[in-house]
Amino acid sequence: MLLIPAIDLKDGHCVRLKQGDMELATVFSDNPADMALHWLKQGARRLHLVDLNGAFAGKPKNEGAIKAILKVVQEFAEENDIDEIPVQLGGGIRDLDTIERYLDAGISYVIIGTAAVKSPGFLHDACGAFPGHIIVGLDAKDGKVATDGWSKMSGHEVIDLAQKFEAYGVESIIYTDIGRDGMMGGVNIEATVRLAQAVKIPVIASGGLHNLSDVEALCAVQDEGIEGVICGRSIYEGTLDLNSAQLRADELTEGSLED
Repeated sequence: MLLIPAIDLKDGHCVRLKQGDMELATVFSDNPADMALHWLKQGARRLHLVDLNGAFAGKPKNEGAIKAILKVVQEFAEENDIDEIPVQLGGGIRDLDTIERYLDAGISYVIIGTAAVKSPGFLHDACGAFPGHIIVGLDAKDGKVATDGWSKMSGHEVIDLAQKFEAYGVESIIYTDIGRDGMMGGVNIEATVRLAQAVKIPVIASGGLHNLSDVEALCAVQDEGIEGVICGRSIYEGTLDLNSAQLRADELTEGSLED
C-alpha cells in the first residue's frame, strides 16, 4: 500500500484545497521543490502533483514548479541509489503534445481527468501513444463523475466509465470522493472497494484521509486491488505522520502476503 503525498500547485505555491474550491486554498509552502524533498526524506516512494491552475485553465500553468520538483526527485534518487521514484501529474492535460513534453521531462504517469470524460477519443489515443503511462482520474460525488476542476457534474456513473477506460488500456485509476477531499473525514472505503472490484487495473484512493486508522482500514482491503492512497491535508496538518504510516502499511502488507 503506497502512501502518495500530494503536492497541489497554485500560482507556483504548494497549497491544499477544501472540496476542490480554489477560493479555499491554504498555502503550505512557497517552494514546492523543498516540499517534495521533505516528503522524500519522510519515506515517500511516489509523488502526486496537481497543476490546479492548469485544471481550471485547460492547459499547463505551473511547469516551472513541476520541473524544479522533478530535478529534486532525480537528485534524491541518485544520492540514495534508488532506481526510480515515480512522479504522477494531473491538471490541464488536454493534448498528446503536452503528455509527450511531460514524459520527456521525467514525469512517470500523466493523469487525465476532465479530458477523459469529455473527449474519450483523446484518452484512447493517449493510451495507444504512451502505453503504461496514462492514469485516469475519476472525481465523483454520490457515484457521479465531476469535471472541470469539480465545478460540473457529468451524470456519468463512476464504474461505467472506469470499465470503459480500462478497455482503452489505462494503467490505473485515481478515485477521489470530492465530498470528502480536504475535509479529513475518512476515506470512502466502501465506494473505493466497489470500484476496485469492478475493474482489474489498480485503483488509488483519494479524498478524506485523516489518520493511521484510515491507512489501516485501506490495508485491510488492499487485496481488492487498491494500490495506494493520496495523502493531502492529513500529512500537512500533522494528523498523519507519513513515515510511520508507510512503515505500518508495509507491516500490514507483509502480514497479508504471509497469510
